Amino acid sequence: MGPASTPALLRRLAAPAAGLPRTFWVLWAGIFVNRCGSFVVPFLAVYLTRERGLPVATAGLVAAAFGAGSAVASALGGWLADHVGRRTTMVGALVLGGLGMMALGFARELAHILTGTFLVALVGECYRPAMQAAVADLVGPADRVRAFALLYWVINLGYSVGLLLGGVLASSSFLWLFLGDGLTSVLFGLMAWRLVPETRPAAGTAPGPGGGHGFLRGFLAPYRDRPFLAFVLLSVLVLLIFMQHVAALPVEIAARGVPSTWLGFVLGLNGIVIVLVQPFLAPALARLDHSRTLAAGAVLVGLGFGLNAVARDVPGFAAGVVVWTVGEILVLPVANAVVADLALPAMRGRYQGAFGLSFGVAAFVAPLAGNAVLQHLGSAALWIGCLALGVLVALGQLALAPRLRRLRQVRLSASVTSAT
Repeated sequence: MGPASTPALLRRLAAPAAGLPRTFWVLWAGIFVNRCGSFVVPFLAVYLTRERGLPVATAGLVAAAFGAGSAVASALGGWLADHVGRRTTMVGALVLGGLGMMALGFARELAHILTGTFLVALVGECYRPAMQAAVADLVGPADRVRAFALLYWVINLGYSVGLLLGGVLASSSFLWLFLGDGLTSVLFGLMAWRLVPETRPAAGTAPGPGGGHGFLRGFLAPYRDRPFLAFVLLSVLVLLIFMQHVAALPVEIAARGVPSTWLGFVLGLNGIVIVLVQPFLAPALARLDHSRTLAAGAVLVGLGFGLNAVARDVPGFAAGVVVWTVGEILVLPVANAVVADLALPAMRGRYQGAFGLSFGVAAFVAPLAGNAVLQHLGSAALWIGCLALGVLVALGQLALAPRLRRLRQVRLSASVTSAT
């Protein structure tokens, strides 16, 4: 490579980050700090069974309590973001959730652990829809795919770092997991308090479809928006495929005689591919039709898991992980950008919260459904079923595309009108 090509390479490396506002980078840095300290959830089952001596089934119940709290937090955090503000919701959720996480490390009774886990998730996870709404406020439609892709990238990078740090801390004391997790959340909250201005639009912005006066009517507004609800349902279906990597895929890989060391490598490829590939794909994705990108991503997610039907060794399973990870890169940031475009400014928090529920539903249903199919119908049925479901979701995205395009234009025009 000659000296003349060096500036071009540097411009290409910088292109995914160019032109985004300073406040976005504060949120980006804060989420990196927070995810680097996400120690507790990945090690929760180990902590409960090894440190507290609880049965595996009871540990699963505690994990389910965290999932239930997170699901409620998606809707609640979205409503709070629209009514008390993005900044206030983020600061309150991160600081109170962080303090709650530290306190949870000292809980001993099962009732206290179970209740505390639910409340920590309920309070602490409220920051997510508020942060996503703030990004939609800060970044225009042309750059939203790129912005959400950068957020998703740093979430995965931070999570990978957190796994390494968490393993080191757990070898010393599990209490450090709770203290470190809580402290990084509080630190992100303080960053938001000091460095992030309120981005919520003026109160006079039109409430949008299904909005209007009244708590219940306003809270349920996103669920009364039929095209958006159809989009969320399609998102749940593709996430049902994607979430098979949590339980069914490790079981399948282990059943094929793959050693635990290689199992970790295969599953770890997901984060490696995201960190290496996503920043370079993001600018291209922003120029493509969103519905077609989502359809292609759904097919790749289905195909990646479908390859497990014929995989017998490490290279076979690794190839599947690479394929469905590329599909994940196409689906998740683009879906967040679509949600941001479909929501009027005054309702961005609630729409992001409603979309966030799809993750909670899929995280609850996918392990139950996947393991049931694996046990009663066999592995081939599960993985071929994933491929078929991915194709069906792709067809659904293409069928829904004309309505979403029209609705997107209407909402973006209304957003511009309300801002002037």
